[in-house]
Amino acid sequence: MRTITVAKGDGIGPEIMDATLKIIKASGAHVDFEEIEVGEKVYLAGNTSGISSESWNSIRKNKVFLKAPITTPQGGGYKSLNVTTRKMLGLYANVRPCKSYYPFVSTKHQEMDLVIIRENEEDLYAGIEHQQTDEVVQCLKLISRPGCEKIIRYAFEYARQYGRKKVTCFTKDNIMKQTDGLFHQVFDEIGLEYPEIEKEHWIIDIGAAKMADTPEVFDVIVTLNLYGDVLSDVAAQIAGSVGLAGSANIGEECSMFEAIHGSAPRRAGQNVANPSGLLQGAIMMLNHIGETAAAEKIQNAWLKTIEDGIHTYDIYKEGKSRQKVGTAEFADAIIERLGQKPQQLREVRFENKPIHLKPYARKESQPKELMGVDVFIHWKGLDPNEIGEKLSKMTGTNLQLSMISNRGIKVWPEGMKETFCTDHWRCRFKAKNGNQVQPKEVLDVMMKTMDAGLDVIKTENLYNFNGKAAYSLGQGQ
Repeated sequence: MRTITVAKGDGIGPEIMDATLKIIKASGAHVDFEEIEVGEKVYLAGNTSGISSESWNSIRKNKVFLKAPITTPQGGGYKSLNVTTRKMLGLYANVRPCKSYYPFVSTKHQEMDLVIIRENEEDLYAGIEHQQTDEVVQCLKLISRPGCEKIIRYAFEYARQYGRKKVTCFTKDNIMKQTDGLFHQVFDEIGLEYPEIEKEHWIIDIGAAKMADTPEVFDVIVTLNLYGDVLSDVAAQIAGSVGLAGSANIGEECSMFEAIHGSAPRRAGQNVANPSGLLQGAIMMLNHIGETAAAEKIQNAWLKTIEDGIHTYDIYKEGKSRQKVGTAEFADAIIERLGQKPQQLREVRFENKPIHLKPYARKESQPKELMGVDVFIHWKGLDPNEIGEKLSKMTGTNLQLSMISNRGIKVWPEGMKETFCTDHWRCRFKAKNGNQVQPKEVLDVMMKTMDAGLDVIKTENLYNFNGKAAYSLGQGQ
């Protein structure tokens, strides 16, 4: 008997979790449940993480977590428990199947059957944000080679083990050449190890448009955290309803399963919510832990229920559906059909195929040279020539001002008067002779900038790796 940690969450969470657990128990799955309290009540009791140490202990002990949607209170410095859980437990792979159930659920895409595999730990979801000036805030986008390698290798292994023919990478590396560029580079490198699988890359904007218009041309999509979050919601909705999609979060030791939708507090307590998203997450969970027979039984009963036109309000359509039911009644309808198979929709047969990745091997350090520094300044002036003149006259240092940008756009030298500037200025200093810079020289520039009466808010060192510049130019350079 396997023990699963369960959290009923907020909003519609308790209703859809009760329905899901009732179905699992009726299926004969060899599982038991240990309930914990997470989410809004825990936040408002003064715990800004939304989860207690006792609850963490339960999840870490049982290794498997089935979680209903939760509400993160607005303001007050509360951090998303979803993001925290994924990162604390190393749940690097977010797997979101998106499939249409035509003709029983309305969709414009009758043949849609794709899986979005989303990096789950880094990117903008690192949640590192700062207000730097009166007018400018920043959010750091962190992409690591280990993070890229793990999620991309997982996507190819998933495709191999589940008989998928193609893996597509989505990035925006025509703009973010360092961060998204690394993801694309790693995709190309690892793809060489899977010659039998078709590989392609799309820029995220046109790729998303293509997916929304012609999703049947995609099979497995692998992408970064933010893009994957947005894409999977779009894909689930165009397949029929966000309410039908489940989500698996897979790590090397622990795993978490959930619906992709939120807590929908406006629908709470009304017995109308569709439990299908959480149920789909639970079915993925059962297959993951080896309860494959129960997973198949529930999934086929769910398909038969959908096929029989027993629908909750979100997918009910006059003329197509036969009966509109509530949350509890929908669960009962599935239980009645346990052991039955769909007649028109494809019967599901699961195979328990754990994906085991080879450990990440850290590569040898590359030759690294310090070539300069970007000094960021809070300055309320409007004319970049004024600040450029002041910084150009600094003496007693080997570094000289080479560029000033504002919001990434070069405004000095030879800026354009039409460019709008905020109070946040990036001032780039490089060695006069173009040679390598010593760390002390960076400190000298910072001190002299402050001595000039300017407010230094942060610095970023400029490095070459393997002799190549590992920093972006200003737009317009």
